[in-house]
Amino acid sequence: MALMTLGMFVFDLPTLTYNQLQRRSSWRHPTSDRVGARPAGQFAGAGDDDITLTGMLAPVAFGKADSLDDLRTMADTGEAFPLVDGSGHIYGAYAITSLDETQRSIMDNGRSRISDFTLSLKRMDDPLPEEPEQVAAT
Repeated sequence: MALMTLGMFVFDLPTLTYNQLQRRSSWRHPTSDRVGARPAGQFAGAGDDDITLTGMLAPVAFGKADSLDDLRTMADTGEAFPLVDGSGHIYGAYAITSLDETQRSIMDNGRSRISDFTLSLKRMDDPLPEEPEQVAAT
């Protein structure tokens, strides 16, 4: 079973695993200044929904050496991809906004034994609207 999929990229032992998922959701409340009173606020709807995955790639033990490059190729398209976790929960369509990589345990050929990574994703689609309730015809 996969941990998660982003489009056709599968986060799993053979490719790339993450050990932490952080999600930050926000809601917009713009304000207007008023004379002699506090600013008036209004709820304007959902704001950003960002997900950050952190993990480690160690191709000798687990993961595919090209996995981070595969994610970079996906990011180069600028497209948003469906994000679905291993239990089937659909998060929505997310674009890759950044990928940080730290290589360590460098071998004599210049390749790393271990790469730590942080992948940042931003939701690009709107939440699906609620289904309107069916009104019985009378």
